[in-house]
Order: sequence, then C-alpha cells, then structure tokens
Amino acid sequence: MAALEGKTRIQLLDSLRGFALLGIFLVNMISFHSPYLYYNPFEWWDAAQDFQNYRWIDIFVQASFYPLFAMMFGFGVAMQRESAMNRGMSYTLIGVRRFSFLLLIGIIHAFLIWSGDILINYAVLGFLLLLFLRLSGKTLIIIGSLLLFIPNVFLGVLMLLMAKTDPTGVVLWTDIMGVNQSMAAYGSGSFTEISAQRFQDWLLTNGLDSAIFQLISIFPHLLIGAGAQKLKVFSRWGNQPKWAIMTFISFFVTGVILKSLPYVAEPNLAYVFIQDSIGGPLLAISYVALAIVFGKWKYSEKIGKPFASVGRMSLTNYLLQSVLGTLIFYHYGLGFYGQITLTTGIWLVLAIFAVQVVFSELWLSKFKRGPMEQVWRKVTYFTK
Repeated sequence: MAALEGKTRIQLLDSLRGFALLGIFLVNMISFHSPYLYYNPFEWWDAAQDFQNYRWIDIFVQASFYPLFAMMFGFGVAMQRESAMNRGMSYTLIGVRRFSFLLLIGIIHAFLIWSGDILINYAVLGFLLLLFLRLSGKTLIIIGSLLLFIPNVFLGVLMLLMAKTDPTGVVLWTDIMGVNQSMAAYGSGSFTEISAQRFQDWLLTNGLDSAIFQLISIFPHLLIGAGAQKLKVFSRWGNQPKWAIMTFISFFVTGVILKSLPYVAEPNLAYVFIQDSIGGPLLAISYVALAIVFGKWKYSEKIGKPFASVGRMSLTNYLLQSVLGTLIFYHYGLGFYGQITLTTGIWLVLAIFAVQVVFSELWLSKFKRGPMEQVWRKVTYFTK
C-alpha cells in the first residue's frame, strides 16, 4: 500500500493504486450512508436513476477494484523484498514489522472508524504471503490462479445446481432487523452504540467461517501481484503491448458477461457469487492490462499523475475516506445516515476524491511520503 520511491517508483503502479482507491470509495460510500450490508440490493432503490447507477457500479466496479488493489499490494511487497535483497537485507523481519503495524492500524480502523476495513485482512494475509515470496514468479501466478478459480468455479457450479433443484435456497433477501439496528445505531446512537454495531457488522463479514473464503478471494490476488512483479509483467507487456491488448479484450469481455448475469438471468445468490468471485477478478486483470496499454500513450503521464499522487499516499487516503465518510453520516458527526440517495453519494465521492487529489499533490510537493506512510516507514525500518 505504501509505494516505493526514487528510481524504483513506477508511476503506472501509483496510478493504478489511486484508480483502485476511487473504485473502492464508490463501493464503500454505499455502506457509509446506508445499511447496504443487510439489503437485497436489487430491490432496494426507489428511484430509477439510483438503480441505473447501482447497476454500472455493480458491473464495472464492485468486486473488481479490491482485487486490483490486492494485486498492487502483492506487487509492492515483492518489490520491497527485491529492494531489500539488493541491499543485502533480509525482508522477513521487515515484512513482519510492516504487517504488524498494518494490523494495528486495521484494528483501530475497523472498531473505531468503519467496520468495512480491509487492512486487517491484508495484514494477516501478508504474513502468509511471506512464506511464498521465495517461489518464482511463474509459480506464484500459477498457485494464485488455481487457488482463485478452481474453488470459486466449483462453488459457482454447485450453487447453480442448487438454484435448479431448490430455488428458495439461493434467494436474496433483506434482513429487516439488521436494517433497523443499523439505522438506530448509526443514525441516532451514541459512540458506544455505534461501536457495538461496528463490531457486529465486522463479525458478519469477518467471522471464523469467512477465513477460508478470504483464502480464495483475497490471498490469490496477493500471489498473482507478487508473481507479476517477479516476472516484470509491466515492463514486458509495455515492450510488447499486443499481449496487454489481447488480455484486456478477452478478460474484459468475459468479465462483463459474468458480472452482468444477475441482470440478464436472475438476481440470486448463485449468479451474484459467480459475478463477484469470478467475473470481478477477470475484470480487475483487464483493467491492469488496459493501464499498461494506456501507459504507452504520450499523454498518459499527465492524465495519470492525479491518480498517482493519491496512490502514493494510498494508506493515508484510504483512512481519510473512512474518517470523512463516517463523520458525514454517523450520529456523532453530521448525522446524514440513511438520508441521501445513491446518486448523491456518487457525486460526494467525486467531490471528496477531487479534494484528495489536491491534498495529495500539495503534500507531496513538500514531503516525500504521506503522513501515515511516513509513520509506517519509521516503524518498519526503525528510522528516526
């Protein structure tokens, strides 16, 4: 998440991180302002415009940008390990300190700011990634791809069979009690009541039963990203863009088809699972390929610079999005929870992200790293 600097910095990577942060923010915003976690999203929207906006977010953004960010995370870890080895240092202890700090920040973020935290997952899986970094790039990509697609394809087929034999078993539904509890806590509760609801929401998606799911939904992307760095995919595809173009076309078309299944077939758990677990990663890979092709354009550096500035301060900006999102909507802030439309939320995301671009540009004109990235580096390398 914290990018390398100097000669090893690649603006394309920072731009991808910034682009991924925008996509993640678009999805997270829905949960900031509404009890999205407990809704059937296909029956939620009152206004037709909101449903249309949700549909393009669901197809092109949801479940595609967190894999993109995870791949960049794995890419960065492999890059840092390579840099440490070039300096004659062991990366294992550096990685342990790095992920321990990330875990601490994630715990604070999840239980005191927003329950949708992803930092805890990255930190825990980062420790696991350390065990695989000695493998070759090709092996990492093969293991990551098999771990990602074999179990998810199997589960997807199994759920489709369930849908045929027992359609009621894969029906999407709205948890009315969960909606009411969220509205009461975030909309009018005290900080203590909000924190209790945060913990309950976090457990819903991060309980012990979700550990295996994270191993087949998040960890494979870390492996693929680390493998891509070892194979120098960005420089190779940059020199031979035809591979990037072919990857983009094939993965984008397949990903969009799979992610459109709930809208062209039936909005049930089976199609939503296939949409997110298989279609999402395919679309994420296509975005990486498109970015490599885009990087060959002579104006790409100027256009990508705002995203790169946000990406260089990805940890700072990710936390800032959560702080601002909860302060706007939770009762201890402005208290607008449950009171805005999805369309308004989209405009709010674009406005806040624009401010983050300006903030990042100004900060990096004075300092080498973002504030949280600087603290993270001090803890990692014991620098003064």
